[in-house]
Amino acid sequence: MDFSPVPISLAPMAGVTDLAYRLLARECGADFTVTEFTAASGLTRRNTYSWLKVETDPREAPFIPQIFGGDISEMAKTVEMLEDRADIIDINFGCPAPKVCRNDAGAALLRDPDKVVNMVRRCISSTDVPISVKMRLGTGSGENTALEISQRLAEEGVLRICVHGRTLRQRYSGTADWNQIKEISDSVDIPVIANGDVIDTYSAKACLQATGASGLMIGRGAIGRPTVFHEIKQGMGWSVGNPPWGEGSPSKARRWCWDRYLELSEEVFDESGGKNLKRHAVSFTKGLPGASAMRVRLHSIQDKEKLGDEVSRYLHNLEEDGTQSEIASSNL
Repeated sequence: MDFSPVPISLAPMAGVTDLAYRLLARECGADFTVTEFTAASGLTRRNTYSWLKVETDPREAPFIPQIFGGDISEMAKTVEMLEDRADIIDINFGCPAPKVCRNDAGAALLRDPDKVVNMVRRCISSTDVPISVKMRLGTGSGENTALEISQRLAEEGVLRICVHGRTLRQRYSGTADWNQIKEISDSVDIPVIANGDVIDTYSAKACLQATGASGLMIGRGAIGRPTVFHEIKQGMGWSVGNPPWGEGSPSKARRWCWDRYLELSEEVFDESGGKNLKRHAVSFTKGLPGASAMRVRLHSIQDKEKLGDEVSRYLHNLEEDGTQSEIASSNL
């Protein structure tokens, strides 16, 4: 089955989707990106770290900050504070983290459809900036509420809805339920973005066929692997041109992406930025030969430039070894 091109986006992920990584994902084929979810309470109280999470760059456009909170008035105020910089503002009803849900925010709000709708209504009325929503299927206790909420939010005028096909109780276990996403997609006249278990071209095709969604959002499948966006589009037969890393092996692509992440980090972060560098280093090297020993060395490196160089050398050597192996294999 052939599919017409649909947008494929990078999901917001705490500790992952910093500005440099979002720019890297865009260069690798993501059609749009969303910031790490940011607490409305931190933004309204002018917390410096919270506001750093909603910094952007012209290359990211459209800029979509994602916010969460349990207080409706505070959420509406936050929307007002962001409207001078945001192209779209996304509201999180999907985070399963206990510290978020304990504060009656994130996916915990799905137990109360009326509060969700009232919150979104207030946010929409507080700004001319379009409002989008990301949610799960429900809390996992009782009937799932995503279908009801989606239908009501569509009537309120949200731009689009992204649905992760799991419940709060599931967190990231089990299999995403694409059939429930299809029910939502079939029942509303606004775009529905499918999220959950899309990691390659095969799963992307399967998800689009199962859900009839208007787009895909990739989270864990893009951690340490921003090339997934180009790979899926190329596998779909969509015209995407040559990748920025050029032709070559997966190890070449990975090394290019890491070096480019370092370049972008230097461009967009000041000396206090780049807090996710070590986490990205682990993601970019996960499962590779000798990576465990290399990561042990990283723990003793405090200087970010030295840490970045260490990973670059490791990936470069791996690429060279791979090239030699390919040459040796072709001479057999």
